[in-house]
Amino acid sequence: MVNSDADDPELPEWALSIWESLGKPEVNHDVLTGPLIDRRAGLRRDDIIEMRLDPRSLPEDSDVEIRGRLIGTNKMSVEILDENGVYRYISRSNIVEVRLIAHLRPAYIDDTELLHYEREDQKRRKKLHEDVEKESKGGDDEHIWG
Repeated sequence: MVNSDADDPELPEWALSIWESLGKPEVNHDVLTGPLIDRRAGLRRDDIIEMRLDPRSLPEDSDVEIRGRLIGTNKMSVEILDENGVYRYISRSNIVEVRLIAHLRPAYIDDTELLHYEREDQKRRKKLHEDVEKESKGGDDEHIWG
């Protein structure tokens, strides 16, 4: 861990450039004890993480450690921007361990920027669906066959 400045969080050397590229955001910490309503844990978008992969799923002599910033997740994969700036999709079935290095966003429920983004995205999607529906409705003769 490196702590070269009082304002810098204690991060591994490889993680400092990721933190700096995001504008040096405040590093948040998990809250695992105390009142249930105040507890916050789990991986979040923009977290700095390390993943260990199953070596049996990789070409010989491949690095089993992947380090970088968590971009997103879905049922089948984890999206990460690795320490070299490469955007990677990693199959969940190949992940053996994930280690959280630092949270760079607040917990989901406290993340007003993310909640605002999701609200705007929902509005955009609703408008797209409405526009597609309008375009797909031809004239009054939709019910006529042939």
